[in-house]
Amino acid sequence: MAKIDPINSRILQVLSADGRLPNTELAERVGLSPSACLRRVQELERSGVIRGYRAVLDGAALDRGFVAYVAVGLSEHTKAAQQAFERAAARAPEVRECHNITGTVEYLLRVETSDLASYKTLHSDVLGTLPQVRSLTTYVVMDSPKDERA
Repeated sequence: MAKIDPINSRILQVLSADGRLPNTELAERVGLSPSACLRRVQELERSGVIRGYRAVLDGAALDRGFVAYVAVGLSEHTKAAQQAFERAAARAPEVRECHNITGTVEYLLRVETSDLASYKTLHSDVLGTLPQVRSLTTYVVMDSPKDERA
């Protein structure tokens, strides 16, 4: 694992905001020579600190402007039930994130659809029909004043 010193921390901060930044500009922003900066970025990649680079997509422009978080309670607490649910979530393209969590439910999903009607179809015809699912609680996203996912 690469050591996260103040310079590496700054590199990560800058790249988190703009992963397409040219190395020369990144080096200038963090106060390194381009070759030293590139070596550090490559080590952060090699060690797994930087796992990849992504495009940040506009859900509304892709007709996925309806966003909800869905808390999912399972009917049984077995490894087989969890695995079956996780496979089903992976098959649903509307499910953008699936997190196994602690608390009163087992999973938290981030769902993107075009509108409420299409979300209702996912809720009723996909998630609601899974035998492992005991409960579904939906939280509709009205606005995201801070969202640092990339």
